Amino acid sequence: MGAYETQGFKMDNSGRRIVVDPVTRIEGHMRCEVNLDSNNVIRNAVSTGTMWRGLEVILKGRDPRDAWAFVERICGVCTGCHALASVRAVEDALGIRVPLNAHLIREIMAKTLQVHDHAVHFYHLHALDWVDVVSALKADPKKTSELQQLVSPHHPLSSAGYFRDVQNRLKKFVDSGQLGPFTNGYWGSKAYVLPPEANLMAVTHYLEALDLQKDWVKVHTIFGGKNPHPNYLVGGVPCAINLEGDLAAGAPVNMERLNFVHQRIQEMIDFNNHVYVPDVLAIGTIYKQAGWLYGGGLSATHVADYGTYEKVPYDTKTNQLPGGVILDGDWSKIQEIDPRDPEQVQEFVTHSWYKYADEKKGLHPWDGVTEAHYQPEGPNFKGTRTQIENLDESAKYSWIKAPRWRGHAVEVGPLSRYILGYAHALQGNTYCQRVKQQIDESAMAINQSIPKALGMPETQYTPKQLMPTTIGRTLARALESQYCSEMMLDDFNQLVANIKAGDTSTANVEKWDPATWPKEAKGVATVGAPRGMLGHWIKIKDGKIENYQCVVPTTWNGSPRDVKGQIGAFEASLMNTPMVNPEQPVEILRTLHSFDPCLACSTHVMSETGQEMCAVTVR
Repeated sequence: MGAYETQGFKMDNSGRRIVVDPVTRIEGHMRCEVNLDSNNVIRNAVSTGTMWRGLEVILKGRDPRDAWAFVERICGVCTGCHALASVRAVEDALGIRVPLNAHLIREIMAKTLQVHDHAVHFYHLHALDWVDVVSALKADPKKTSELQQLVSPHHPLSSAGYFRDVQNRLKKFVDSGQLGPFTNGYWGSKAYVLPPEANLMAVTHYLEALDLQKDWVKVHTIFGGKNPHPNYLVGGVPCAINLEGDLAAGAPVNMERLNFVHQRIQEMIDFNNHVYVPDVLAIGTIYKQAGWLYGGGLSATHVADYGTYEKVPYDTKTNQLPGGVILDGDWSKIQEIDPRDPEQVQEFVTHSWYKYADEKKGLHPWDGVTEAHYQPEGPNFKGTRTQIENLDESAKYSWIKAPRWRGHAVEVGPLSRYILGYAHALQGNTYCQRVKQQIDESAMAINQSIPKALGMPETQYTPKQLMPTTIGRTLARALESQYCSEMMLDDFNQLVANIKAGDTSTANVEKWDPATWPKEAKGVATVGAPRGMLGHWIKIKDGKIENYQCVVPTTWNGSPRDVKGQIGAFEASLMNTPMVNPEQPVEILRTLHSFDPCLACSTHVMSETGQEMCAVTVR
């Protein structure tokens, strides 16, 4: 293909080709190929979903009320968001409205998932792209304590002795030759720029988050019975409320359990305020000072989200993170988004291993077709069907479809939600003022307060310059975690007040009997999943599922090229990024991990009878 241009990116696939396969520390299997120029700058990027699995096809003919239990297994991380989208899609099709208590409990469960997922993502999947674990052994614990007091003075665990203990534990790992979760890092790479003290602080908080996250998800076990894969219910939630109830008699949600939930919410608020957000701001400041403001990609131009966190049930105008689409980087113009409109949301398979009758046209999910066509090919393809050396992006090269909004490739995720929230706030939306405050305060911290505290020069970057970067994408996830914990406390207080007023209803079962359903119906539901905008579309006929389609965040972000040659968000984010050492692709992993890719969600196909149709070995 040589050199060409798309979406303002000058692409060139002629230079040295680097392959990262598999991309680790993500959910699922992913391959990335990039072309470097003579200065080791990325001039072409190819993102591939290499896993072939799925649940959509086997839903055909099943009871719609059971769909949530199947689609929840799409992923082992973001399980509840698929279940929530599923029950909402069925409720939309059948005209069911859930009680207020059910809405609030669903919101608490969804926001618990956000906080848990974001913390796990940063500390256990993404932080090691910024943090050199082995360098922490060189840190002075006293200076580490002083650093934490500068960036997070209210965190109670901050003594020099505390950091020395963690350093000694880490030293035992290293000396034993068994690094455990820290194995296979590119430790010592010049792509890492944090001083040893910052590395020790971050590794310490890695361990703190590891302890805390296991308790946070107990909120799901209280309202949903278990985690992962908590229980959901078409028409509401499956948990009963009885403030005076005995846990041994049917395990209702009583005051003891509500108090436990309240304690976990407060823990999340404290962790976000005193650990997570300060860590990201400090790390982001140091990397920004080193000139690492790359990875923006489509977030600088095209972003989208359906909108999420309704304050008032069934009123999307009260979304605390409103939806919309921004094109060409114009934050002053927000276009409305409608998942029902067949002209807005379409999936293409021009470069995906699927078949359409007409591959030049996209299909709306209600009319979606999932027919596999695995055939790696093209004049520049090297390898075999089971052992690929180089893919050819001019042909089919991924198990991920290519969703587009009115023909545009867009980025989705917490960064998109926060850019949209900021833009809505500028237009006077009262529900978004907290988002604007968070971003403005973060910009102030990165530009002035943290550099001043660390003896670094102050800068004057605007939010529009800071946010559409890998640093901004990581920061937006931390800010959303902070905001979700705050909103969750409001939801909890409203739930308790509603119960005390005498309302204990958690389900609407008036239309539970299929005899009350129309002969044909279709519905759609959207959820602000941890990785971005999620949509489930369902068609029901004669009481059974006729068609079911999910378009998930990583399908949007990880999509291959489309019929116009437009690249997806993963590919765009890598463009023009310089690499220190191509043999240690820290920069590639840093930017790809900032999306928290979930390939398990985005690639989903299997035969109607459920047998294995293909085996792919990743070497």
